[in-house]
Amino acid sequence: MNFTRWSSRLPGTQRRAAARRTGHGISPAQRGEGSVPAARGEYGQQPETLPDAPDLEDFPVREILGRLPALVALVYGTEHRIAYVNDAYAGAFGPRPAGARAADTCPELTELGLFPLMDQVLRSGKPRTVKSRKVRGGGSYTVTCLPAESPKEGGGVLVFAADVTDHAEAAERLRASERRHRETAVTLQRSLLPQGLEQPDDLRIAATYQPGGTDAAVGGDWYDVITLGAGRTALVIGDVMGRGVRAAAVMGQLRTAVRAYARLDLPPHEVLQLLDGLAAEIDASQIATCVYAVHDPNEGRLVYASAGHLPILVRDADGTVRRAADPTGPPLGTGGWLHTSETIALPPGSSAVLYTDGLVERRGEDIDEGVAALERALSGASGMPQVVCDRLIRSLGVTAEHDDDVAVLVVQHPTRTGGAAELFHNAALDLLGGVEAAPRARAFASGVLASWRFSPELHDLGVLAASELVANSLQHGTPPMRLRLRRTDRRLIIEVTDGDDHLPRRRRAETEDEAGRGISIVATIASSWGSRRTPGGGKAVWCEFALPDQLPA
Repeated sequence: MNFTRWSSRLPGTQRRAAARRTGHGISPAQRGEGSVPAARGEYGQQPETLPDAPDLEDFPVREILGRLPALVALVYGTEHRIAYVNDAYAGAFGPRPAGARAADTCPELTELGLFPLMDQVLRSGKPRTVKSRKVRGGGSYTVTCLPAESPKEGGGVLVFAADVTDHAEAAERLRASERRHRETAVTLQRSLLPQGLEQPDDLRIAATYQPGGTDAAVGGDWYDVITLGAGRTALVIGDVMGRGVRAAAVMGQLRTAVRAYARLDLPPHEVLQLLDGLAAEIDASQIATCVYAVHDPNEGRLVYASAGHLPILVRDADGTVRRAADPTGPPLGTGGWLHTSETIALPPGSSAVLYTDGLVERRGEDIDEGVAALERALSGASGMPQVVCDRLIRSLGVTAEHDDDVAVLVVQHPTRTGGAAELFHNAALDLLGGVEAAPRARAFASGVLASWRFSPELHDLGVLAASELVANSLQHGTPPMRLRLRRTDRRLIIEVTDGDDHLPRRRRAETEDEAGRGISIVATIASSWGSRRTPGGGKAVWCEFALPDQLPA
């Protein structure tokens, strides 16, 4: 076997052979007229004469191959019969008999998947390389198959394998570390998201969170649903810029702060104003976007504020999709900006979608194109909220390997008909006049609660609560005043509004006091109570009674 012929195909030998054919035994001054002057002896120096280099055939190639640390095997013919294996190969896999079929005596070549590769090399005459292939014993090899001329029919293939086990194990350890880091971040992220969404009486809500693929670090997307009382619901979605555990931790702090600020029942823009200052204190380098929206069933709309977040989309019952106005302020953490609140109608039969940029943003595309694609997908999306979530995820091409986190919150305001509609009622009375407004309010509340067929006990408690709230408003509030009663399938809500923005508080009345017990009485008999300032400059005071599961017919 002529080792010189196939050894010339090893990396670098072709260039050296070409140099030897074109300039063997020729000095630099004799090769090329573009040599520097000193090399041509222009300054009186004699060029150095190099000795003739020996030919490759002058070296003991078989001995050199035998000492190589890399594994070398030479096979010939279409059956890939063994011609030669070096000492490193024999040390790794054992000696191989010359002339035997490699398929019978070299299982390691099968484990490395080299036989199809060697067939390609024989057919094409071009080298092929595979990287970091494992064998059953646990070693990893990067293998190059080179075509080699052979006196036997069919030619030959030189298999040159470098042991990269240490590198492969180091890479695997790094990947395992990255997987653990990612799993920690995902676990933290999911633990900070709501474990179960609150379901208001008047809305149907579903949400989906999907972390980015294995190559993407976890981000800071979050959503939340917060029951505010009196039938009102806060809807939140946000996105902390950045990746990893730090972004998830910042997200958790912001979500907790949103829930705390929501309990103050502030307008949406004031909640974002407080969040803006908090975000700068948590980490000035972290920027977050957020939408905070409030749904009031009495108004049939969403009042929202947006800190640099993508617009809310609303799908009407006929499939028409409306887009909310542009963000009402910059992202959280920028500071120095006064946010404002806007409104968008959410009538019965409509759905609202809040989402993060991972759903619509793609590399090489304008984000407006992604929002437009979401609008088209939402137009044809019907069914329950979770079904709509899943359809939007699929329609926008979000898979398990998506390169960004995705959060979607779908809110439906259902149209109720038949028996379900009988469980939802509203009644309101404008409180006009002076002291006669109190008995008129009691009579109105008594008649309405009787028509809703509540039990005598709940009827009496509702009339008492309405009387106390109206008396408190008459004594401490200013016109205009209104009493509103609302029934859902789960609770009775009584609310009184007036034009004074001073919020009442529960206090302990002394024995000799003739007043100051109204709010305490309401707090004692009702399931919950609260107050808030209204946009017009007044206030609303409300209480709720939980209804039994089965109401009398």
